Amino acid sequence: MPEELFEDSEVISAPVPPTLDGARLDAAAAALFTHFSRSRLAEWIRAGRLTRNGQLARPRDKVVSGDELRVAPEANDRVDWAPEPLPLDFLFEDEHVIVVNKPAGLVVHPAAGHHSGTLVNGLMAHAPEMSALPRGGIVHRLDKETSGVMLAAKSTLAHKHLVAQLADRSVKRIYAAVCRGTFSGGGTIDAPIGRHPTSRTKMAVVPEGKPAVTHYRIAQRFGAHTLLDVRLESGRTHQIRVHLAWRKHPLIGDPLYGGRAFRPAGASAALLDMLDTFSRQALHARELSFEHPQTGEMLSFTTQIPADMAALITCLAEEDPA
Repeated sequence: MPEELFEDSEVISAPVPPTLDGARLDAAAAALFTHFSRSRLAEWIRAGRLTRNGQLARPRDKVVSGDELRVAPEANDRVDWAPEPLPLDFLFEDEHVIVVNKPAGLVVHPAAGHHSGTLVNGLMAHAPEMSALPRGGIVHRLDKETSGVMLAAKSTLAHKHLVAQLADRSVKRIYAAVCRGTFSGGGTIDAPIGRHPTSRTKMAVVPEGKPAVTHYRIAQRFGAHTLLDVRLESGRTHQIRVHLAWRKHPLIGDPLYGGRAFRPAGASAALLDMLDTFSRQALHARELSFEHPQTGEMLSFTTQIPADMAALITCLAEEDPA
């Protein structure tokens, strides 16, 4: 069905990367167009709104590397959120992309309970053209209480390229994470993540989950804690938090995956107070690198660890020495 019939929505396209070669069409579409659910994308495949190389297909049909998937979202799936001026820390901006340093506590986009005051509201006030893009130009997310570098698209060209880069895992993302326990060295966690079987607000390592790979190395050792540099190969919901908790090294302050309060043997009053009062997961997206969608130039942005995490690390170095 020709895409010009869908005048109610902008057509989005993305090439199938080698990592998705041989995947089902609906699964590949879900990996490329992450702002829509797989079930919704499957509906659009059957309705002819999502095509492979311009041709109709079935959700179960296989894709090959280099195929072009094109989707015309229905009008009610476009962003219709209100612009709202917010004080944002912009690291870079041109006509195609925008990079921000998100503070902890800022929700990325409107949802139940958060209809205003989100990053998307602020971005649309700053750059109104982003309201025409799926999810207001957001191509990846950070949890509300995770701080650090975030990338968003300002143009259709950028959206297409950035979604493809995230799908083929060429976007480099490095996080600073302070977790419980000690490590003998760096390593990789390769374990599938999906919805928790009994707690629907949580994610978990489950056999039927989506592939998830997290690489880590030791940045600083403490007596009963560790500062890690963590690199995401995939980008599942809560991935770092879930993987480290699964390995019995939950992030300090994580309200969802942190488990019971941790009291290191012989801990000072200062350390116990810091651990008790650190009220968010100790996770900061400190570095992000990507290929500029128009110029092809590799761009890299780094942010300093915020004051609350810096104070935590200082306290651990002084009160919990290795």
